[in-house]
Amino acid sequence: MSRRTTSVIAALAAVPLFVALAGCATASSEAGSGSAGSTEDQVVKIGVVGKGDEQWPAFVDAAAEEGITVELVDFGSYEQPNPALSEGEIDLNQFQHIVYLAEYNNASGADLTPIGSTAIYPLGLYSTKYDDVKDIPKGETVAVPDDASNQARALNVLQQAGLIELKSGGTPYSDLADVDTEKSEVKVKALEAAIVPTSLPDVAAAIINNDFVEPAGLSFEDAIAQDDPEDAGALPYVNIFAARADDADNETYLKLVEIFQTNEEVQKGLLKSSGGTAVALQTPVDDLVASLEKVQKDADSKK
Repeated sequence: MSRRTTSVIAALAAVPLFVALAGCATASSEAGSGSAGSTEDQVVKIGVVGKGDEQWPAFVDAAAEEGITVELVDFGSYEQPNPALSEGEIDLNQFQHIVYLAEYNNASGADLTPIGSTAIYPLGLYSTKYDDVKDIPKGETVAVPDDASNQARALNVLQQAGLIELKSGGTPYSDLADVDTEKSEVKVKALEAAIVPTSLPDVAAAIINNDFVEPAGLSFEDAIAQDDPEDAGALPYVNIFAARADDADNETYLKLVEIFQTNEEVQKGLLKSSGGTAVALQTPVDDLVASLEKVQKDADSKK
């Protein structure tokens, strides 16, 4: 997901619906599933949201140099690429993080799986009063978004920053009730995401969704804390390439992941399209799959 999706699950319905794709032959039928077949002369349909993002032209060109024709299918709504992948209308998609995929799998009974990471788009803590998290006095108030998905991620950021402690240790479903007030350094107040930036003068600091940072006159460099991509709590927010489970070992698809992760022009485009916020990752696939399984279990336990 690009910067518009770093407000994570809640930002997953940002634009009007696009006309649904007509069913067509998939690359899995042409390339073969599993490890069989050559990566040359294959056509792979990849669902994205934001075909105009800088990384995609470079990616298509780099894939072509390896004998793989990539056909980007641009969706106008984040709700569409997963059903299209499940139904075989596309071969892969790349628009979501693990939390969103887990929720889709649980709700639909699908078995889509990550086959490679792309990047994480850190969620930041901002303050007009303090330049360092360590300067925030004990007992001060920090604001977080009040919608469930962004609130959970915000609480995990505050825990990573040492400002609070979560009873559960932190999950993608943590809420204010999960905050251990006795062991936390600050109080946490939930506010509507859109008004969190205007609350900055009234609180010590606030977690601000990326979509609201620049409109509030702030820059991403102003953050005094953010997700640590190396922290286990950030792993569910890593963006991924997703495939059907039967295609998890498809050589052509894995080659495309490698191209995305290692091609210099693709990486430059990714950074540019994110406004400099993307942190490119090459997370082991086993870790991605383990995180997906854990998040799905966490989601089930919240029902």
